[in-house]
Amino acid sequence: MKTKPIFRLILVCLMVTLYTSLGFTQTNTAFKEIEGKVVDETNKSPLIFADLTVSNSNISTVTNSDGDFLLKIPPSLLKETLTISYLGYEDKILNIERIENHSKIKLTPAYTELSAINITSLKMSANELVLETLKKKSSTYTNENTLMTAFYRETIKKRRKNASLSEAVVKIHKQPYNNYRNDHIELIKARKSTNYSRLDTIALKLQGGPFGNLYTDIIKYPEYIFTPENIPNYEFNFGESTQINNSLIYVVNFKQRDHIDEPLYYGKLYIDSKTLALTSAVYSLNVENRELSSQMYIRKKPRKVDVYPTEASYRVNYRTSNGKWHYAYSNISLTFKVNWRGKLFNSIYTLSSEMAITDWELNESKIAHIKSQLIRPTTILTDKASGFSDPRFWGEYNIIEPEKSIESAIKKIQKQLKRT
Repeated sequence: MKTKPIFRLILVCLMVTLYTSLGFTQTNTAFKEIEGKVVDETNKSPLIFADLTVSNSNISTVTNSDGDFLLKIPPSLLKETLTISYLGYEDKILNIERIENHSKIKLTPAYTELSAINITSLKMSANELVLETLKKKSSTYTNENTLMTAFYRETIKKRRKNASLSEAVVKIHKQPYNNYRNDHIELIKARKSTNYSRLDTIALKLQGGPFGNLYTDIIKYPEYIFTPENIPNYEFNFGESTQINNSLIYVVNFKQRDHIDEPLYYGKLYIDSKTLALTSAVYSLNVENRELSSQMYIRKKPRKVDVYPTEASYRVNYRTSNGKWHYAYSNISLTFKVNWRGKLFNSIYTLSSEMAITDWELNESKIAHIKSQLIRPTTILTDKASGFSDPRFWGEYNIIEPEKSIESAIKKIQKQLKRT
């Protein structure tokens, strides 16, 4: 049994489409907005994908690739604290009322000695630890139905220039980790814009949308990376331990064995030493075999085009609440080379997506009454969304702050809309 592809790629001939505007939600001015940057205390470098969580709530967000964040907090939680966590650093806890806007939050590296004794005391091999972690989903992860609010962003770049931007707020009907029922996603709000002049004669569509990021949840969907059949095809070994939330974290490196031709993954697993729960994973697909790796992603393409991936990278983070872990954030970056037969030059496209859980609650209600609003795993998000047109579109929803390049692209789109 082969691992399943998380994303499918569709290349279609270019078609010009008209987009209509969706209704907008006005910003609730009662919400407190906190903008800032999380940096390393010693060298002031930005800390990417740092977790920010509001106490006595399930409201949270992450920093972007520039270390920036924006957090909207309701009035009822202004007396609470904000906890900032990052792998290998000491937690910082701040009173929300005292946080100044546009401030830099400095985290201190955790210098606790993490010697080989930490691994020796474990009394199991790296391979055994991974197997034990995958078995523990029933005891260490939430086993209740939850309704998660999430922000999703999807971009397509031709070389370094943004060609397509899509954003959405979704509701994830998350199934308990101790059963095998699949999660469902409900689309709440979406917007998109595509600069077809930058895509030339090819339009790339990422089939899967938010589901692609949801399937990076290794604990809920192990079949997308580790299966009982392919586990023996991996080598596992311990890396240097680290800390998060003042807890010891085992680091396990993994890669496919040299004699295996099937494209498998390589990367790092971060496992909590007390609960043996997976707290984070960073991994990539081995794309050395162009033909086989291409078959994993390309669902449909024009006949005269050769397409193959040159990079496929993934990341998933988990958070803990009341002693139980749950999916919190993931990002995916796929780079493809597109060759038209008979043409001298090729095109390079990078497809990136990220999704962050910004709030969640226990949910025992059935989903039958909203079946018409659920999106399918095969849904192409850009076919469901309208153009960027109102900065207050998201209202009270928390979002991931855009990177500087994406922010610049959105401003250009808004200027074009004003002209037209």
